[in-house]
Amino acid sequence: MACRLDRAREAVPGGSGPIGAVYQELSEFPSVTYARVGVGFVGCGGTRCLPLYTEWCQPDLGSCRQLRFSHQHVLHHDGRAVVSVTPVSMPAAIRDQLLVQVSPTGRHKAVLTHHLERGQKQEVLEVWSSSGRVKSVNLTELDKHGSVYTDGQFGCLAWSSSETRILYVAERKRPKVQPFFFQDRSSQEGEKPSDTTKGEQFVYHDNWGEMLNDNSVPVLCVLDVETKEVSVPGGIPGHISPGQALWSPNDKGIVFVGWWHEPFRLGLKACSNRRSALFLLELPGGSCELLSSDCQAVSSPRLSPDGTHLLYLEGPVFGPHRQCLKLQTLNWQAKLTHTVVDVVRTATDGFWGIYSGALPLLCWAMDNRRVLLSTPQRSRKELLVVDTKLGSVKCITAGTPEGSWTLLGIQQDLLVVTCSSPSCPPILKVGVLPPAGSEQELQWMRVVETSGLPDLEWKILTVQPPVTEEGIPYTDLAFEALLLRPQGSRQGGKGFPLIVSPHGGPHAIFEACWRPTMACLCRLGFAVLMVNYRGSLGFGQSSIDSLVSRVGIQDVEDTQLAVELALQSEPLDPDRIALLGGSHGGFICCHLIGQYPKMYKACAVRSPVINMATLLGTSDIPDWRYTSLGLPYYFERIPSEEDLVAMLLHSPIIHASKVYTPLLLCVGAKDRRVSPCKKSSVSSWRIGYIRGVPIQLLWYPEGNHTLSGVQTEADFFLNCAQWIMQHLSVETTTRRHQASEKAEISILF
Repeated sequence: MACRLDRAREAVPGGSGPIGAVYQELSEFPSVTYARVGVGFVGCGGTRCLPLYTEWCQPDLGSCRQLRFSHQHVLHHDGRAVVSVTPVSMPAAIRDQLLVQVSPTGRHKAVLTHHLERGQKQEVLEVWSSSGRVKSVNLTELDKHGSVYTDGQFGCLAWSSSETRILYVAERKRPKVQPFFFQDRSSQEGEKPSDTTKGEQFVYHDNWGEMLNDNSVPVLCVLDVETKEVSVPGGIPGHISPGQALWSPNDKGIVFVGWWHEPFRLGLKACSNRRSALFLLELPGGSCELLSSDCQAVSSPRLSPDGTHLLYLEGPVFGPHRQCLKLQTLNWQAKLTHTVVDVVRTATDGFWGIYSGALPLLCWAMDNRRVLLSTPQRSRKELLVVDTKLGSVKCITAGTPEGSWTLLGIQQDLLVVTCSSPSCPPILKVGVLPPAGSEQELQWMRVVETSGLPDLEWKILTVQPPVTEEGIPYTDLAFEALLLRPQGSRQGGKGFPLIVSPHGGPHAIFEACWRPTMACLCRLGFAVLMVNYRGSLGFGQSSIDSLVSRVGIQDVEDTQLAVELALQSEPLDPDRIALLGGSHGGFICCHLIGQYPKMYKACAVRSPVINMATLLGTSDIPDWRYTSLGLPYYFERIPSEEDLVAMLLHSPIIHASKVYTPLLLCVGAKDRRVSPCKKSSVSSWRIGYIRGVPIQLLWYPEGNHTLSGVQTEADFFLNCAQWIMQHLSVETTTRRHQASEKAEISILF
């Protein structure tokens, strides 16, 4: 072990060195982002053949961008299982593609692409067939709307069943703006004045927050493939922002999710608790009908193949940003809603509930009765089969060596999935869905081979917190932590140095999936403990509710309990423990270095919440500051003195005087969730600097809350790894421990 960690540490002064080499090796495993099954045909020997088209992404550190490429295979199956897979061609690069969708028959493909023309971005919607590109429409030139939405929150690209129209979502067209004293030359020359408005160039337009900064007022748009005309249907209520749209049965209307945006918009990214409902916009009349409750939060509408039932997810408004959700169906003819799967408070027969993001675009089986989905079940992400008539739920991946299964889609009862584990990069698999009642007999076939990392091993630790406070509910709920470490045991009697990482959210989850950064840390000689404290998704609604009003207390105690359990049961070095976390995970890390200053020898955090009170007027989710304390939120609420004091007392900033742990702060200047100018990162840096604590602040001018982007992600990880290695060496650790003891003595006397 000394060999690996010491060799890596040698690289710290002079650049990334071995750290960069390991990161480059493990971060460049590709992952599949899209899959579609084409029209089947009969091959040699009578075997049925199905073409499989997939799209992949892969970080390219050399060019600091994401590479995208497509891959095509032919699947051969005998009706019960896929028996072989044949690659059709070498992967092909994809450039400038924003959205893609294949038509219902598989004969056409719609592609939204873009290019620069005289410095201006041009958005073009193309239609392709087996003979090549058959249509090309420059949407920018048509000038019917603003930019097309390509995000996963609002965006869509949907073919009508007749394959004559394509539905998408774009920003509403706004008049061009000019200064008050701008003189329009067209009017001077006798031409028709251009469509402009003077004096409004600085008017603020509200938007949907973090990573949705350009989304303000979405509109539904329809392209007529034959005429190349684009229309923007009217009739949608003015207080509603439409998205996630699809065609109704027989193409008579458009079904969409509508989010209330009055009195103002709240952040939608990672927030499934915003008021929204399902609507039906009739065509061509323009009447808009409410299909679901108007006091809940809905998402992911999915129409059954026969058009008789509409499936969707539903949850409450406000409260924790992500919760356990209901699975609802709407009988299209009767317009009656039925709850298929209700909210799960605690596990029933091993089932822990359904959470946001569970439904792929294609999730219905051919029997129009069963639905396939993937969702967290404790620390694993499992593949589930739901019988919409009986309401029964079966897990068909439990006990598999892969810890995370994600359904890309099901077509003609052929499932396409990607699966991984903390020690194995993503694998693409296919399988034929057996008849109802026999789902456990499903046989998987690998499409693309990927080898695991034999030098790493992982396990799930179960932590049972002690019941210490009577009268507080849910204190007996167990939680879990994922431990990833180098295989084997340490030489020389010392255990592996440990990096502890609580996840952000806080209502999120560390699934047992491939994370290149965590694998890199293990390759460098560390063990990594990823903590799913109480409040994480996948453990039932009771676990989520348990954290409300106890942030900064329960989540911190749970993380500490997980660390203590790992130290007791695993070959770890108790004298070399570091912290690594982002957002709420950074919040927990900053609490820990203040409450356990002697235990943690280094800390690196991304976009940490250090002072909750300062985020009230700057964050795109001000409601969470109240919910986290168990207080109700309403749009016109103004914080009281008691509110601000409570937020301060729950924040890590109150422990600042006890911090001696070397601290690396990484923040993005364009963070909308934890606003960088108000998150106390700069003030914390100044306080630490004055007190002599080793502290460094990394400021990313183009960085958002997650510090996403190939170059930014790489820079963030390499700096964190170097910081931890530098301060976890035996010499540095001893020196820091002596300094903290002297500081404590000076404080006492």
